[in-house]
Amino acid sequence: MGRTKKVKMAARFGPRYGLRVRRTIIKIEEKQRKKYQCKKCGKVAVKRIGTGIWQCRSCGYTFAGGTYIPETPALKIVERAVTKRR
Repeated sequence: MGRTKKVKMAARFGPRYGLRVRRTIIKIEEKQRKKYQCKKCGKVAVKRIGTGIWQCRSCGYTFAGGTYIPETPALKIVERAVTKRR
């Protein structure tokens, strides 16, 4: 199945669900499939292996994170509060 410039990964839905929904899906899935930096080894090798489960392909470090991104905005707020306490 070919992809077009506009709909990219959402091409699998064809004309269904409307453009706005498909564009939202594109944004979410691009973040989800992107590689992130590992907190343990520092390499850009962290990929999603399941819903909320992330693993570094380099060092094998596995951790729980957000559904679509490894660090959720709530986690960043908590980390900031913890570092202020110390």
